[in-house]
Amino acid sequence: MKRALGVLALVAAIALPAFAALKIGDTAPAFSARVSQAGKESGFALADALARGPVVVYFYPSAYTAGCNLEAHAFATQMDAFTAAGVAVIGVSHDSITRLNDFSADPKFCAGKFPVASDADGAIARSFGLAVMEAKPGAKDTRGQPIDHAFTERTTFVIAPGGKISAVFSSADDKIAPSDHAVKSLAAAQKLARPKAR
Repeated sequence: MKRALGVLALVAAIALPAFAALKIGDTAPAFSARVSQAGKESGFALADALARGPVVVYFYPSAYTAGCNLEAHAFATQMDAFTAAGVAVIGVSHDSITRLNDFSADPKFCAGKFPVASDADGAIARSFGLAVMEAKPGAKDTRGQPIDHAFTERTTFVIAPGGKISAVFSSADDKIAPSDHAVKSLAAAQKLARPKAR
């Protein structure tokens, strides 16, 4: 009996981060961050972006890693459709702003199409209820550079202008491929888009 309870406690502890993520209908936490777009730093505030329309906030483990490269490229190639629907997109990771300056400008990935935020201490990720995990010692990115920061699970939130979360896509829970986050979040965000004036 004690062993069974111990196993249940272990399973609950392992599963806890996935269940702690904010859900549809929850209010997205306000945040501000330093961002890079096309290699240039600026500030971003979720409240300001929501005042203009829906916002897609996508969390990814690390710039210059295989899945994150595909995901960034997918968002970049869909940005015209996001823009046409009045939807803002921001990527968030634990990367330093220096790494993000390179990644945001890289024509193979973000291509300067949308901002990526540095959440170096994980405060933004935790506010969305996401797990923060330490990188494996000796981890390197696709350029062969060391990865010296934590990771956050790949999760995308679609947020309505009023601040409520209207869709959540998690690779861990839903087995969604990294590149599919852009397609799924675009479809969800388009449903929130304000009708264009005639």
